[in-house]
Amino acid sequence: MEKRAFSVESKGRTLSGYAAVFDSPTMIGNIREVVKKGAFTRSLASLDASKIKAIYEHDTSQLLGRLGSNTLRLWEDDTGLRFELDLPNTTLGNDVAELVKRGDLAGCSFGFIVRSENWTNTSRELLDVDLFEITLTSSPAYEATSVDIRAKRQAIKRLSAAQKYLECLT
Repeated sequence: MEKRAFSVESKGRTLSGYAAVFDSPTMIGNIREVVKKGAFTRSLASLDASKIKAIYEHDTSQLLGRLGSNTLRLWEDDTGLRFELDLPNTTLGNDVAELVKRGDLAGCSFGFIVRSENWTNTSRELLDVDLFEITLTSSPAYEATSVDIRAKRQAIKRLSAAQKYLECLT
């Protein structure tokens, strides 16, 4: 099984972001790797999709959510593999929320087995994969990833300040 990483955002207790970004290259050793649009389509439509989990640091004992229980939601869009994750009200869920809020979790990753790929001398395109997991991680393989968290209170304060400013202009 292989693993790669991407970005995460939060709204309160629900994290969202991209577990994979299409056409965003990274170096895996001496190989340039790119996930192509549609790489997850078959896997997400399969009967086994309900078993896909969200975990912490690729540790299957650190469960955060699951597609089958609708605490994890996954879909492909034009950018990549988008997700929403409702964090559990557990010590792990609270710790993950705090680490994302502080910016300590640098991204999101995914675990997979390749079904179809294209190779050139120094690059690999992932065309079709069996997805097993997405994971929140402090060590993403894709350097372009970032993590952002905005607590509801902060967002409400910013919105309130913006509304007051607009009222002053009218």
